[in-house]
Amino acid sequence: MDRNFNQWLSTFRSSINSYKYYVDFEKVKENADKVKVELNMLNALVGEQNIEQAFESIVAKYPTVIQCLPILLAVRKNQIYCQDENGAVNYTFAKNKTMTVEQYKYFLRETGLFKMLQTSDIKNLYDYCIGVEVGLDSNARKNRGGHQMEDLLERYIKKTGAQYFKEMKLSEIEKKWDVDLSAISAEGKTEKRWDFVVKTSKQIYVFETNFYTGGGSKLNETARSYKMIAEESKHCEGVTFVWVTDGKGWVSARNNLNETFNVMDNLYNITDLENGVLEKLFR
Repeated sequence: MDRNFNQWLSTFRSSINSYKYYVDFEKVKENADKVKVELNMLNALVGEQNIEQAFESIVAKYPTVIQCLPILLAVRKNQIYCQDENGAVNYTFAKNKTMTVEQYKYFLRETGLFKMLQTSDIKNLYDYCIGVEVGLDSNARKNRGGHQMEDLLERYIKKTGAQYFKEMKLSEIEKKWDVDLSAISAEGKTEKRWDFVVKTSKQIYVFETNFYTGGGSKLNETARSYKMIAEESKHCEGVTFVWVTDGKGWVSARNNLNETFNVMDNLYNITDLENGVLEKLFR
């Protein structure tokens, strides 16, 4: 039965964010625990009026506390560059302090950390660090988002019970199953890594998948590129190219996607996966 492109496009999702997308709390706790001992030592500075002298005493006894100072500024690096009218300094925060205590005091004074520790309502620096790590972890959402569509597709492939492989190179497929993919590889001149490869008793399915929340020229390039692969793969006996994509970003690039839709039998979205398209495909 012929598919209707506009109807198919209307089922595209605005988001595929999972519950684990927003914050990786296991990673947050793991990062905070790395400096938990040092943070607890620095708790003595909270509300301390003679804070600079107290800091000197702590560093003298426990120099490793220096390594946890960057996280108090929401920085994970062990080097921080600062400059003012007195010059530029590249502060280092190794376990064994490599700078003078006076330099570290200047750093805490000028960044406002001393004042924050003296006057804020913070009661525990470990708890404070947990909050900082949650904020920093939100920056990793883009990386997690990039894998969400792959994870989603993998769940549906697993449900079929078919044998599959992740991130498999074109040359590896040729070698493993003795098939000719030269039509796709430009006679062996180019290498390609597929997101998934499924092997059934009758066919090899090579998968690409992506999700686009926003538009842009990249979508048009992707549609044209996959259209070409779809046409080239028709000359590869025993191999079928499958593209699973979704996302409202395609609305602005609908024309190029429509062209690919018209020539590619195995172009699917999330709704197709939910409706069991892979079970039917692998029969």
